[in-house]
Amino acid sequence: MDPGISLILIIVGGVVAFFLLLYLLPVNLWFTAQLSNVKISLLNLVLMRLRKVPPSLVTNAMITSTKAGLRITSNEIETHYLAGGNVNKVIKALISADKANIPLDFKLATAIDLAGRDVFDAVQLSVNPQVINTPPVAAVAKDGIQLIAKARVTVRANINQLVGGAGEETILARVGEGIVTTIGSSINHKEVLENPDRISKTVLSKGLDSGTAFEILSIDIADIDIGENVGAKLQTDQAEADLKVANARAEERRAMAVANEQEMRAKAQEAKAKVIEAEAQVPMAMAEAFRNGNLGVMDYYKMQNIQADTDMRTSIAKPGGNDKGKS
Repeated sequence: MDPGISLILIIVGGVVAFFLLLYLLPVNLWFTAQLSNVKISLLNLVLMRLRKVPPSLVTNAMITSTKAGLRITSNEIETHYLAGGNVNKVIKALISADKANIPLDFKLATAIDLAGRDVFDAVQLSVNPQVINTPPVAAVAKDGIQLIAKARVTVRANINQLVGGAGEETILARVGEGIVTTIGSSINHKEVLENPDRISKTVLSKGLDSGTAFEILSIDIADIDIGENVGAKLQTDQAEADLKVANARAEERRAMAVANEQEMRAKAQEAKAKVIEAEAQVPMAMAEAFRNGNLGVMDYYKMQNIQADTDMRTSIAKPGGNDKGKS
């Protein structure tokens, strides 16, 4: 082999070996850590590389925390990184909490981060409270007047309850429930309009932030509008329902009366038919009496005179019968 080519290969191999050595032995990181008064060994940096942990991430995190006066070991940072946490946000959150005198240790911060919450935003929310606007909440006072209230809830993060604590939706639901309860217990809507702070005091006294990730600082009623007269509407609907029931019962009674009338008419027709049938048998009975000798001629004329007298009395009793009798 040509000596020139061999020399080039040796140089290239040496350069590659040098860079590989620099990769495995991050001397620059170790030197930077020593200058920043961070106690970390070169062997530890090499082992981080073998454990697939970025040495630069751990070293920079330790430098930042040390400069901020925090005591965090490299093993704690490695463990959090291998667990899938965000190391930079945890360090920033710890520094912010320390400067704001908020009690927050590394264990709690990593637990909050691994729970899926942004620990740095949580610390910022503890320092700078957040205002939550509730949607319009409608409630009815005892006098039947509907009131529509809007509230502004000032909250800050409760660091100790961030893991497993309820969120913003629970706060809104509980505040809405408190508003409905307060308005519903008022004798009339004028009391609520005159003293809207009564709603705030009542809701705050219930301890609505228990079990949540927030601490309620204040509840302010932003607006109260008068809605419908629900009581009058319910009374109107009840009156309409009662009217329909009464009409149905009246129609039922009318139908029963019509049925009774038809039944009476049928009975009357049946009685008339029986009378006509009986009258048709009278001549036959008289003929039978003549044949048997039970009825004489004088008896027959006497009966005819009685019948004529009865017809005359009947005609006189009818309207216009007197005129006929006189004529």
